[in-house]
This record gives sequence, structure tokens and C-alpha cells, in this order.
Amino acid sequence: MPANPRAALLDLIATLSFKLGDFTLASGAKSDYYIDCRITTLHAEGGRLSGIVLYELIRQHLPTAVAVGGLTMGADPLVSNTATASAAALADYEEIQLLTSELDLDAPAEEEPAPTLIHGFLVRKAEKTHGTGRLLEGFLQPGAEVVIVDDVCTTGGSTIQAIEATRAAGMKVIGVLCLVDREQGGRAKIEAALKTNEGDVPFIPVFTATDVRRAHKSV
Repeated sequence: MPANPRAALLDLIATLSFKLGDFTLASGAKSDYYIDCRITTLHAEGGRLSGIVLYELIRQHLPTAVAVGGLTMGADPLVSNTATASAAALADYEEIQLLTSELDLDAPAEEEPAPTLIHGFLVRKAEKTHGTGRLLEGFLQPGAEVVIVDDVCTTGGSTIQAIEATRAAGMKVIGVLCLVDREQGGRAKIEAALKTNEGDVPFIPVFTATDVRRAHKSV
């Protein structure tokens, strides 16, 4: 693993996913750059790093979460890789605990809490017209505390759609993680959608478009 997974992930996004030019975004707006995070999140190393970084953010800021989900298809690799990162972290922790026990070593005085498994779910853009007719696929447990993830936040529409569908399914959204915030107004809309009677729910971008552009120029 790189010494700094976050820095390594930013380098990959800046190298693989950031393009300068004349682009029309999904919103219809014009832009002199485009960020296609799926090129990075579907890259073997980029996907692995994405999962590690998002899982560590969940452990740090949203430790009660039991699942992560988002709108297909931008969220698909993020969900899968975050779930896998949680399983890998737990396996490593259990291996260390076993070795410590076998060697009869004392545990560290300030040992970190054990990693927990983070399961995954995906939100369809429309309900299935066959089978179960579900809008959510994968983990579904009413009352569960979950985190919504997205790859790029521009207007916030896809993230808000995932939030609303997840709440309608009976789960509690306790936070949103976005790989790249394009800084074009989406954050404010998402934060407004996240407000509840219990207070504000955090929106946490891993990077901003400014971060990625700066990193791209230094490549």
C-alpha cells in the first residue's frame, strides 16, 4: 500500500480522469475541463485506493455506519471497493490479534477500535419492472445507518436522488462522501437535502476540482 493512499489517489485522478478542453456537462453547462472519475475508480489500483480512502473517512467521521451506497453507475465501483476495503481491514486486524495471542504479547495500551464491515447497496435510477421490483439492490435494513457515496458532484442531482431513495427504503443517511466536488453549487443543494430534525448531516468531499486541476498541472 502507498504510504499516503489519498495522495496516490489524487495523482491517479489528475493523470487518468482529468481532461482539459471544451465540454458539455450532463447539466448542459459548458466547461473547459472534464473529470471522468470512472476511469480511475474502475482502474485496478485506482479502485483499490478509492475504497481505502473512503473506508478510512467512514471510520474517522461516520463510525456507526453499517453500509455504503449510491446511485448507479457512478457509485458502483466506490461501493464495491469500500466494502472490500472494510473486509480487508478486518481480516488484517484479526490476523494481528491472532499473532499477538499466539506470541503471548500484550496489546497496545491505546489500541484502535476493531474495523467493522461496511456492506454495500446500489440505487437504481428506476424501479425494476420484474422480480422483486426493488429500487435498491444489495444491503437493505430499515433503520440502519448508512453513507451515500458519489464519484463527481456537480449539481448534486444524482446524490440527492440516492439520498431520497435510501430514506424512502427506511434507512438513515448519516453522511455523504463525494470523490470530487466540482464546486458548482451541488454541495449546497446536497447539504440542504441532508438536513433533518436531528441536525445537519455531513457532506465530505475527498477532493475538489481545484485540487485535481492543481495536481494535473503538476503531473
